[in-house]
Amino acid sequence: MTDYSSDDYSSTDYISTKDFAPRFAIVTGSDSGIGRATAVALAEAGMDVGITWHSDEAGAEQTATLVREAGQRALVAQLDTTVIPDCGDVIDTLAEQLGGLDVFVNNAGAGTARPFLETSWDDWNGIILADLSGAFVCIQRAAQRMVQQRRGGRLIAVSSVHEHQPRVGSASYDAAKHGLGGLMKSIALELGHLAITSNTVAPGEIATPMNDAEGVDPHSVARPGIPIGRPGGPEEIASVIAFLASPASSYVTGASFVADGGMLQMGPQAGSHLSSDDWRTV
Repeated sequence: MTDYSSDDYSSTDYISTKDFAPRFAIVTGSDSGIGRATAVALAEAGMDVGITWHSDEAGAEQTATLVREAGQRALVAQLDTTVIPDCGDVIDTLAEQLGGLDVFVNNAGAGTARPFLETSWDDWNGIILADLSGAFVCIQRAAQRMVQQRRGGRLIAVSSVHEHQPRVGSASYDAAKHGLGGLMKSIALELGHLAITSNTVAPGEIATPMNDAEGVDPHSVARPGIPIGRPGGPEEIASVIAFLASPASSYVTGASFVADGGMLQMGPQAGSHLSSDDWRTV
């Protein structure tokens, strides 16, 4: 666990954002999908990357190979964000092995599809642990290290469009993502003067294993209800994250970047044009 106390910073102790030059990053849940694409994008931007996996070690090693092919170091570790507070030790260990931590991307998480009245306590708690409580522990460990380094940093959480709008059958997931968005905004208020920014990226439907669409070309899938007309690709989310991880985003904090092909803008229009009650079921 990081040796840290409030004595390490003061609310009147400002650090300049001018010279931020990220070299070391950790991307959780980077064995596939958005996490893998993000790890590669950060490597291409010149960062060594810590990669974590929950159940797909082979996938994490494939990501590591891609990072190394981009000319950067890659370290791999297993991470289960439902194991608290031990999951934070994984972040500390990776940061030590990397030699520092400038960018932390909290991408690990889980989804669910179960009506509210059928959601058991264990179902609820599992999602809250994976998507919110575990995120809190890992993000806090990353932030503590950035404070001690005194050279700024980037905290980025991958949330969901459901950070902003709910979905039938996703009570625990919606609650966790709303909470994650609020957490990142609170961090932005508290750590901005130390040149540590805190933002979320809120994807819509993305062609990833979590959506049973691994390896699918999103341009080949029709989605009439999305203004762009298709799902997104992992690389399209990674490009937003890469911007937030870069020196170019120095004045952006406390924001949620929705990347959904315009889907959230369809709310009232989609509602008035639905022709069945199918949306009421999971």
